[in-house]
Formats: sequence, C-alpha cells, structure tokens
Amino acid sequence: MKIEQIYTGCLAQGAYYIESEGEVAIVDPLREVQPYIKQAAANNAKIKYIFETHFHADFVSGHVTLSKETGAPIIYGPNANPSYEAIIAEDGQEFQLGKVIIKVLHTPGHTMESTTYLLKDESGKDHAIFSGDTLFLGDVGRPDLAQKAAHMTQEELAGTLYDSLRNKIMPLADDVIVYPAHGAGSACGKNMMKETVDTLGNQKKMNYALRADMTKEEFVKEVTEGLLPPPQYFPLNVKMNKEGYEDIDTVLERGTQALTPDAFEVAANETGAVMLDVRNQGDYAKGHIPRSIFIGLDGSFAPWVGALIADVQQPILLIAPEGKEEEAITRLSRVGFDGTIGYLKGGLAAWKKAGKEVDTVESINAGEFKERLNQKIPVFDVRKEPEFLAEHIEDAHLTPLDYINDHLSEFPEDETFYLHCAGGYRSMIAASILKSRGIHNLVDIAGGFKAIKEVGIPVTDYVCPTTLK
Repeated sequence: MKIEQIYTGCLAQGAYYIESEGEVAIVDPLREVQPYIKQAAANNAKIKYIFETHFHADFVSGHVTLSKETGAPIIYGPNANPSYEAIIAEDGQEFQLGKVIIKVLHTPGHTMESTTYLLKDESGKDHAIFSGDTLFLGDVGRPDLAQKAAHMTQEELAGTLYDSLRNKIMPLADDVIVYPAHGAGSACGKNMMKETVDTLGNQKKMNYALRADMTKEEFVKEVTEGLLPPPQYFPLNVKMNKEGYEDIDTVLERGTQALTPDAFEVAANETGAVMLDVRNQGDYAKGHIPRSIFIGLDGSFAPWVGALIADVQQPILLIAPEGKEEEAITRLSRVGFDGTIGYLKGGLAAWKKAGKEVDTVESINAGEFKERLNQKIPVFDVRKEPEFLAEHIEDAHLTPLDYINDHLSEFPEDETFYLHCAGGYRSMIAASILKSRGIHNLVDIAGGFKAIKEVGIPVTDYVCPTTLK
C-alpha cells in the first residue's frame, strides 16, 4: 500500500494518491491531472477510482477531466447531485482497491454531501481517514458556505457537523492517520495548524472542536464565532465542481496567445480585461503598465486573485516573467478564472521599447520610514485583523487587503500616506489596486511589518477590537 499527499502550498490544498496491487485511487485531485496519470503509468498501475469529499468552494477539482482521461468513476457520498455521471455512494459502502478497502463515512456539516473516506489496510485495520473539509488539523470546516443549498442556517449546519464528528470520526482509534483537504492559509477554516498530517489521537488532544466534554451548544458557538465573509469566487467554484467545466488544455491554448505591445493594448481597451502583473513586487514597483493590478506568483497567488477580482468571467491579460505564462494560467484556472486571453510578449521590456507609458510605485525601506514616522504621517496596515490585533504601529489604520475596496474613502485625497503588510507582498497588491482607482499619493514600505520591527519602530500589543479605527 502506498499513500502520497500531493500538497499545493498556494491553495493550502492536499490531494491524495493511494495505490495497492496496481490499482490507484485519487482523492480530491487538482485541475491539472496529468501528474496523477503519469505517476500511475510510471508505477505500472491503473487509476480505478476518483473520490471527491464534497463540492469544493475554494478550488476547481480535476475530477471531471481525470474521469474523462482514465475512465475511472467519480465517487461522492450521500446527498451529492452532480450534473455528470458519478457514483453516489451510500453511508458505509466499501470500495476494494487492490488489497485495501476504502469505506464511505458520510459526515455532513461543512456541506450536506461532505464525506470522509476511511482506508482499511491489508489486514482490515483502520489505517487513515481522508477527511476533506470535515476535519482539519486544529480546526473543522466552516459551516456557513452551504446554507443556501442545504436550506439550513450556519448554526444548524454546525450542529450537524458536531454530530458527524462525534458519531463517525471520534470513535475511531487514536492511531488512525488524518489526511485533511487543507492546511493553514485556507479560507475554509480559521484555526488550522501548519502541519498537514497528524494522528487522530493528537487531534483529540489539540483540536478545540474535538474536546470530549464539549456540548453541541459550545461547539456551535465556537465554530461559528469570528467567521469572515467567504471569498467572492467560492460560489462559482462550487458550481463548476458540481456542473463541470472546460478542459484545462482549452484554457491554456486560449491563454497562451503571445501579444505584441500594440496588440496587448488593443485587447485591453476592447475587452476591458484586467491587466494582471504576476512578477515580483520589487519589479512591479520599479515599472509597470498603468492601471495594471499586481498579484505575484511568489505569494498566495490564486486565493488573492479569487478574493480581489470580483468577476471570475472577466477577461485577463497577463504580464509575466518569461517562461511563467503557462504556470500563471494554470494557477488561475485552479480557482475558476479561465478567462486569460493572452500575455505580453517580451514582458515590460518590450512595452518600454515600444515607447509606451510606464508607471511606478514609490517604495522605501523601513529605516527611511522610521525617519518619516516622526512627522505623524498617516499609516495604513493592510494585514488581516488578527495580525493587527496582535501588534501594530500606534495610530495605524486597519484596512485589510481582503476588503480594500470597502476602505477607499478612508485614504487621504492629497496627503501622502504609507502602506505596509507583513512582508511586502500584500501592500504592493494594495498599492496597485489603489493606483488603478486613481489614488497615487501613496508610499509602500518594503519588507513590511517584519522590517519595521527590525529597525526598532515601537509597536503596540493586543487591543480590544472595539478600539479599532
């Protein structure tokens, strides 16, 4: 028996390759499926099953394409109603894979079709669970995403999740391995550990949601407390996972059209496409196409695209490092952004050579910022609220990047203001969005809060949320 976790850091997502006696099962595959096919072929094995834990909201799964390519059936748990052919398994149903068995444990609550798959080894012993978004390490799946589809409140869904955990998962042995669908950084939970694999016994000790003495009322309160609104692209991803989608090869063929600077400019004007610059933030600051949006490939690229570009069907034009165009298109497609219509051939160098306008972002180091800070300058912190609450610059304004468009009226019209995040990635995204909306009187602090602390700028500790500006 072989189990491999295929973890994608950008999405904080885990897919799984399970093999026994030349037969393979894939759990929650990514949209680009060739790696699974090639791995099975290299092992002289055949993909027999494709297991989906639920209709994912945060990424587009590769189940439809993988089934088409291999002939392997897609398997969901009870209550699933996809538009394509699939096996809708019964609770407790078992699937033979070589010498091992994969058993269906229906665990509704995150969504009503949510299912955990229990792997029994060659001796019939419970070995591992593939828990999807039902159980994370340190947390459980948020219960607010499926309210409309389930005709239930988030509190009712949370109560259902409580029952699923207590009746289906917690009775399992402590040495059962937990393989979740996500880790820290995913918007599907709020308190996930950085580790991506653990034992159930340790989770019973460490995970607040698995406390043995926890009442259902306490569980509902703690699980629903502090939930931030989900990213805007989540409903579309659910729809695509439920109804199907274009083959990624079609998306790549359309997106990898190399455009000259003139053709790029015409396409931007005629289609209203988002000009998405995916280079490093330092390169973007030194020079970029006016009104282009920066979201770099080096950070949590796909989730930030999903959070900040409201219309997933809007055309996208790429400005990318040479050789990174296909990677950018692939990563966009993972969250349902299939509208890339081309990229700038030759990058910004070609744009400059063609004599076209270039904009910049003023960016200073933390040392220079420290000198200017003595003048009581306006500072805007674009980190998340928990980061800000932990510690921040005194008198800084909290304007989280996730909701930057809700804070536009707060930025000074004439006075120069300063932006920072934790390390410089998010503040450059914020700067690009503000400049695209005509707000240019800003300065980015390179290195972010980490650099700010290193040069000895005083910061305040925890504050009550009611005191936030």
